[in-house]
Amino acid sequence: METIGTKITQLRKQKALSQEELADLAKVNVRTIQRIENNETTPRGATLKLICNALEVSPDEIVSFEKTEDHTFLIWLHLSVMLGYVLPLGNIILPLILWLSNKHRIENVNTQGINILNFQILYSIITYAFVFFAAFGKITHFKMILSFEVLLLIVAVLGTVIFFFPIINAFRISKGTVKNFYPSIIRFIK
Repeated sequence: METIGTKITQLRKQKALSQEELADLAKVNVRTIQRIENNETTPRGATLKLICNALEVSPDEIVSFEKTEDHTFLIWLHLSVMLGYVLPLGNIILPLILWLSNKHRIENVNTQGINILNFQILYSIITYAFVFFAAFGKITHFKMILSFEVLLLIVAVLGTVIFFFPIINAFRISKGTVKNFYPSIIRFIK
């Protein structure tokens, strides 16, 4: 696995800069550059931004070199949406936590997490809207286009399809196929 220090060393040498010249451009101590390149420390926050600006690269280009590949985590990320059957909005909360805590550490988590969350947010809005209108129509006897029973049937069918979708996607990932499985109709998260 290529480290941040190794990547910074490569970029510095590609630009024909010495450690002292990089330190001057980045406005950091030479010893800081030496520690980073020797993998004694990992640059974070402002230091990383200063070095990236001096090397004319984005922090994502450097940090992405430390990502590991973990298909098991991706499987659990897809299956985490099933918490929504036990906890209201669990299909959004747990994947959001998993995505935020690992999007910079594990390959494909950022794109998969965004894809899952956008789909689950849209699914939740539609489901809760159907349930609300079904309950509202039943309580107020409001004449609706669809009857209470039809709305509940739609929610049940959607719930069944959405129940099996993460299982199928987890199976696909276990076989080595990693792609955005969910349709991205509306992008709440970019």
